[in-house]
Amino acid sequence: ILSGWHGDAAITVAVGEVPAADAELSRVTEEALWRGLAAVREGGAVRDVGIAVESYVRSQPGGEDYGIVEEYVGHGIGTSMHMDPNVPNYDHAGRSPALVAGMALAIEPMVCAGSRAVRTLSDDWTVVTQDGRRACHWEHTVAVTPEGPWVLTALDGGAARFAALGVASPAADRD
Repeated sequence: ILSGWHGDAAITVAVGEVPAADAELSRVTEEALWRGLAAVREGGAVRDVGIAVESYVRSQPGGEDYGIVEEYVGHGIGTSMHMDPNVPNYDHAGRSPALVAGMALAIEPMVCAGSRAVRTLSDDWTVVTQDGRRACHWEHTVAVTPEGPWVLTALDGGAARFAALGVASPAADRD
């Protein structure tokens, strides 16, 4: 929180020697995040983010076996940590709020190696997969601008990742 404004970000950190399947799960989740961030366009819809995230996850080898957590979603962010609109990481079909300039969203896919089903432990905080398999979580806060998305929680505003995806961003023009 800075001067009353909130930001939200999360990464998955591998510790020690990591099995290839776990490293791939993390890679897929992080790339799905960037695909969701790249879908943020003035005049678009919140649903576009979920479509981009889910489409990327499902397009990967074995992607049909990954679970995308539905109980926890991204959200609007600003003067409070969690604000409207909710930003699902899957195609939630139907009507969806419009993306307008000035909006800020926390996009945060959570992808599981198996079932998407999760449960909360007795500490009322820790969330684990019901099947005991690995899960990953990556998150950034993005601003909707007329020139494209600007990732507020990335040092370069997302410029490098957006350039690799062929996405225009005002972050690319900064000095």
